[in-house]
Amino acid sequence: MSAEDHPDYGMESERLAYTKEYMEKLLGETQREEEISRENIRQAIGNAEHLDSSQSYINVLTNARFFEMAATQREGLEAIRQSPYFARIHFKKGEEPAELLYIGKTSLFHRETQEPIIVDWRSPVANVYYDGRLGEVTYDVNGEENAGHLYAKRQYKIEEGELLGIRDVDLTTNDELLQEALAGKADVRLTEIVSTIQKEQNDIIRANLKRPIIVQGAAGSGKTTIALHRISYFLYTLGADFPSDKLMILAPSRLFIGYIADVLPELGVGKIKQTTFTDYVLGATGLKLKLSNPDEKLAMLAEGREGSGSATGIAKMKGSLQYRNQMDRYVKIIERETAELFEDVFIEKYRIIRKERLQRLFIKEFSYLPLQKRLERIRAILKTEVNRKLKEILGTLEKRYNEALDKALFGIRDDARRKEKTTRLIDERDERLPSIRTEGKKTVSTYMKRFRKYNIKTLYRHWLSDSSTLERTAAEWTDPERQRFLKAHEKERWEVEDLAALYYLHSKLNGVDERWKMRAVFIDEAQDYSAFQFAALKEGLGTDMFTIVGDLAQGIHSYRSVTNWEPVLGLFPRAAYRTLQKSYRTTIEIMETANRMLRKMNPDLPLVEPVVRHGRPPVLHAAASFDPMQILGIAEDIRQRGFRSVALITKTAKEAKKMHRMLAVESTEVRLLDEQSEPEQDRLLVVPGHLAKGLEFDAVIVAAFEFPFEEREIDRKLLYVAMTRPMHELHLVGDFGRLLGD
Repeated sequence: MSAEDHPDYGMESERLAYTKEYMEKLLGETQREEEISRENIRQAIGNAEHLDSSQSYINVLTNARFFEMAATQREGLEAIRQSPYFARIHFKKGEEPAELLYIGKTSLFHRETQEPIIVDWRSPVANVYYDGRLGEVTYDVNGEENAGHLYAKRQYKIEEGELLGIRDVDLTTNDELLQEALAGKADVRLTEIVSTIQKEQNDIIRANLKRPIIVQGAAGSGKTTIALHRISYFLYTLGADFPSDKLMILAPSRLFIGYIADVLPELGVGKIKQTTFTDYVLGATGLKLKLSNPDEKLAMLAEGREGSGSATGIAKMKGSLQYRNQMDRYVKIIERETAELFEDVFIEKYRIIRKERLQRLFIKEFSYLPLQKRLERIRAILKTEVNRKLKEILGTLEKRYNEALDKALFGIRDDARRKEKTTRLIDERDERLPSIRTEGKKTVSTYMKRFRKYNIKTLYRHWLSDSSTLERTAAEWTDPERQRFLKAHEKERWEVEDLAALYYLHSKLNGVDERWKMRAVFIDEAQDYSAFQFAALKEGLGTDMFTIVGDLAQGIHSYRSVTNWEPVLGLFPRAAYRTLQKSYRTTIEIMETANRMLRKMNPDLPLVEPVVRHGRPPVLHAAASFDPMQILGIAEDIRQRGFRSVALITKTAKEAKKMHRMLAVESTEVRLLDEQSEPEQDRLLVVPGHLAKGLEFDAVIVAAFEFPFEEREIDRKLLYVAMTRPMHELHLVGDFGRLLGD
């Protein structure tokens, strides 16, 4: 219903005008507050020479806080000024009078009356909008259940500050706002859909934030949206205890980080760490590694070059928890070798501390610490003990020399002998005591030189290439398996599969620096992680507060990653497990075709349920070879129907480059996407299948000729990923009849 046709249009227009007017007033005030704080800071710095320096510092700090608060409020108001709210509830809390609560991306209260002008979507009462049925409802506030009565729900469409639509929602009405959003265009960037979050998504977003959660979500079910909004909800609810720079989202690629970049600031989570697993590990360990192409094995499989399977077999091995256990045994060996370096600590002939005590401290008392941290703790203990004992030794010797001198002076009658004795004692004292004092000052540093810093790269390389170490730590492998492993590592070559072990060893031996210690982690496309990657992250970060979202049906890296969630649930025993089967991205016609592929892949995965939205059936275009003019013609036809973002998805990166070269000869409006790319609208984007995961487009063209899709697991998964990227249209160019047949 258009806004003008609604009987409450006049009242709602007045409410919007009032909200906008108050926001503009606040914007003016916050800008003035920023200017005042800026001027106060300038004056405080200028007066630094005349005032007490601590007072000047306090003045600067106080005004800096005021400036930051004003700037934050201004940024928040500017973010919502064009669309202040998207919904309203008529709600009565307990015995309080009924209220009309307007729900938006952030809260806004009248400064004088504290009237809630806008209620934040993350607030407890706003949950009634997403979750509550009309009538008696309950909602949680800090673990306590609150009751109320929901009389009505209303949705708004507000763009550029104009009220364009009003819809009243009840139990029988379809969510027109959702339907309209799904029927819209994809901007290539992720669209922020806080106004259309569905109940099952909302349940996951607001699930217990102090427990881990694992979500198996079908393609298009909103996994990324859920992860981002859960971060936003996390900061809103627990932000006082969890600063944003201690939250991290691990994305599948840098391309994906660019894809979500615009959304994070809108959700108020722009300051969280956004990175990939590879970049995080390299940063946290400080290692400089030249990694082999991480997609080389995938390309090998997709192009049918897997051969004996040795490379993929080793990759799978390195992702297993068995490999984690072998690293634990290796750490034990390093621990024992380090413990054997301890000896008794002496200053001159005096024993300061026995090696057995130091070994007990290292192996038992400090066993909860990484090895290097244990050594640092022992260094501190040694320093304290040496200082204490040195003082005792010097005091005792000083006393002995004094007593001996007294005895010589008053006990020897012969002048010559007395002089010779006292001179010898004084010379010995004056030489020995400073020598002991000097030795004592160097004792700790000299003693600790025997313990070299743990070089993770060197130690891991030793494990990869030393047969005797491998026999001691990988006894469960057969001799042929060990020989095959050693053969594969004769030359130094670093793979993405090695990163989990390197990070794990780093956390066990050196410990992860506080700068890289995150307190909550959000992982998207989690089906591409190995069990060891999850275990390594949990160990290194020292927390289990993970939000893990993925889709096993899209596990194109299953040769090195999890193929079911059981091992992950084993690593996170406190985790809740949820599934999402509804797809909000694709039309019924596209999803029915994609479900045919799903049936062939994993019988344990239920079919995806598309939201009731129809569109053009997928179109098969016959072609014996790649014709750039045919592809450009299909893309132009799509644009003629009003769609902007169109992607050509290929099976392999090699074919994507080849097709892009041929297309670029005929058109300048073609762009090849790689890890570093910025997606652009109004161009035909050529995307290798493995990079398409998590992205969405108005329309997708799938083409494969040099390496056609065949009846193999990897091919089915790559095609399924490609087929579930479009919102509106899917075009398949080439021979797909066999693979898509029932």
